[in-house]
Amino acid sequence: MPPPNIQIFGIKNSQSTRAAERFFKERRIPFHFVDLKQQPMSPGEIKRFIARFGLPGLLDVESKAYVDAGLKYLRVIEAELLGRIERDPRLLRLPLIRSAKRLSIGLDEAAWKEMLSA
Repeated sequence: MPPPNIQIFGIKNSQSTRAAERFFKERRIPFHFVDLKQQPMSPGEIKRFIARFGLPGLLDVESKAYVDAGLKYLRVIEAELLGRIERDPRLLRLPLIRSAKRLSIGLDEAAWKEMLSA
């Protein structure tokens, strides 16, 4: 059985992104890393995650970036929020991981193990 096609969307200096990379490396599972600081997610890709988790579910409301952007207090329409996410991926609960139709957000080893068992 071929290994699953894993895509990790994150940023290099994110602790949880590094944890995801380590998780898959330890299991010798090849993955494709997309550094969101170098290349923002495509609108179709982000919509796939929003459809599954909802836009509020993707946001890291505890992050310094979220607080510094004033998003705790601002009411922002979805289109503007998507633009902000594109400019500053630190607003997201990283990493975002995709394997075929399976998706996970944040540090979620249970979901990653499920991706590997599928």
